[in-house]
Amino acid sequence: MIASEALPYSKTGGLADVMSALPSSLARLGCRVTVVTPRYRGVEAGTRVEHLPVSIGAHRFDVGFFEESLPEGVQVLLLEVPELFDREALYHVGHVDYPDNARRFALLAKAALEWVAHRGTPIDIVHAHDWQGGLAAVYLRTLYASHPVLGGTASVFTIHNLAYQGLFEPDWLPRLDLPWDLFAIDRLEYWGRISFLKGGINDSTMITTVSRTYAKESQTREFGCGFEGVLQRRAADLVGILNGIDVDVWDPRRDRHLPVPFDADDLSGKRASKAAVLARVGLPTDEATIGRPLIGMVSRMVDQKGLDLIAANAWGLPGLDASFAVLGTGDHRYQDMWRELAQQHPDRIGVHIGFDEGLAHLIEGGSDMFLMPSRFEPCGLNQMYSLRYGTVPIVRAIGGLADTVVDWTPRRRNATGIVFRDYTPAALLDALKRALALYQRPDTWRALQVAGMQRDHSWDHSAREYVQVYDQVLRQARPRRGAASSS
Repeated sequence: MIASEALPYSKTGGLADVMSALPSSLARLGCRVTVVTPRYRGVEAGTRVEHLPVSIGAHRFDVGFFEESLPEGVQVLLLEVPELFDREALYHVGHVDYPDNARRFALLAKAALEWVAHRGTPIDIVHAHDWQGGLAAVYLRTLYASHPVLGGTASVFTIHNLAYQGLFEPDWLPRLDLPWDLFAIDRLEYWGRISFLKGGINDSTMITTVSRTYAKESQTREFGCGFEGVLQRRAADLVGILNGIDVDVWDPRRDRHLPVPFDADDLSGKRASKAAVLARVGLPTDEATIGRPLIGMVSRMVDQKGLDLIAANAWGLPGLDASFAVLGTGDHRYQDMWRELAQQHPDRIGVHIGFDEGLAHLIEGGSDMFLMPSRFEPCGLNQMYSLRYGTVPIVRAIGGLADTVVDWTPRRRNATGIVFRDYTPAALLDALKRALALYQRPDTWRALQVAGMQRDHSWDHSAREYVQVYDQVLRQARPRRGAASSS
């Protein structure tokens, strides 16, 4: 597996969580997994086991390979290349991308393949993630197509978010050891530039994305981010597999961040977490406030996450019979909006700008409802955390949210949350009011909580679906591999 970030070594988003949990779940199913990721600044893990010279165009890098074994048997290779990865941040500083990102992540893909070639033992599958790993499949089809070890190797490419496409000027091609004939509409060319994401989609044996609904949405103009035609062409090889969650880390029965454990049989412990959340975000902890429904939100404060819908309703939120506990960072206008609301309504709205892992767990455990009104959401994890903690999600029917939350209706016995469809301020406000009305019906509310807590969103379920994909790509790749091996 090739990825630009992985817990516990690096993280900017959900990819890092996936690269921690999925390999371990695959290992429990009998797969031998090696994760290859950069050794960024500040990472001290691993023991140096090898160094190899790896060239990218005219540049030659001495790559140090640091190995670490995780408890489940997963092998991690951390690539040490100080001139490329010893930097202030992973991808950019001040929202300005590093100008050599093309070289940095081409090196990640190529060094991983060179490691395999150096060992001399064929592997079954290269599984790369997002645009940063996109060139792995491209190199397998070009530079290593007839290689005695790598020739014919199957590849899987996972798209975590189509909005990030790895776009660079075409003159990077020769500087990345790639031929000019890849500057074609059916390969890497994308509106006069090259796209690592498009390369991964076009050249991989199979493509996966992080929910079934997002796999369908990605083939539409509304959600395809310009790649809908590319994905339509490869629709037969595109599979949606919902991300899982780490059910050991996110478990209300033994979550170290919660003051009192609880489970579906006894939800009384949520009250202690609710009081703790209110205190942490500066809200009153009197009986009246604890008795009022608490709506939690842990999110990047950006348009994608529906913050524009919230802004349109902002000045009406304090009039609802609810309190709000909000954690996150993002666009300054949304950060300022939440700060101003908290200042004007200190008894109803509590905000923490930044990130705090412990507070995130507390909000999931102590809130009565969790708000995720996303414009688009390839998978989403917080709604699954919420279900596990008996915190009823209020979501838009999009991507992974549609795949994980079932809207409540009087006759629907498997309901787990409140779902709205139209991306409008009115639809969001109506969903909030529906949730608050249900909260006043304790038996119905408890049934909704328990139904969500009984859902299985563990990685073990998702990993089994990945194994099915691996079996399929191996069947497709064997004829080509045999041809490559005999040439």
